[in-house]
Amino acid sequence: MKSVQFCFLFCCWKAICCSGCELTNVTIAVEREECRFCISVNTTWCAGYCFTRDLVYKDPARPTIQKACTFKELVYETVRVPGCAHHSDSLYTYPVATECHCGKCDSDSTDCTVRGLGPSYCSFSETKE
Repeated sequence: MKSVQFCFLFCCWKAICCSGCELTNVTIAVEREECRFCISVNTTWCAGYCFTRDLVYKDPARPTIQKACTFKELVYETVRVPGCAHHSDSLYTYPVATECHCGKCDSDSTDCTVRGLGPSYCSFSETKE
């Protein structure tokens, strides 16, 4: 009986602590208004689940912060968008996550909304890969 309980607790611990927030490959659409089309760029970003709880009694003196899977460290890479006019800036700089963790979403640098436009959204009808 104790071995069954141990296995159950071990599986719960593994599901909560070991799965979740990690680097994942994503493809984003990069666009420059001056160029009038998009290109697709492969990069890494954070995705997964973080342990959270919603308390029955909410204490206004101690606000609950819901943790989200977000970057801990990131670097920036630059790509040249082809087809731009000669006098316009054709460089586009985008973030690349190098380390992830469960923490508060920083709305100054991240889209923390439930439904954003998505990484593959393009304002223009032409897309190049």
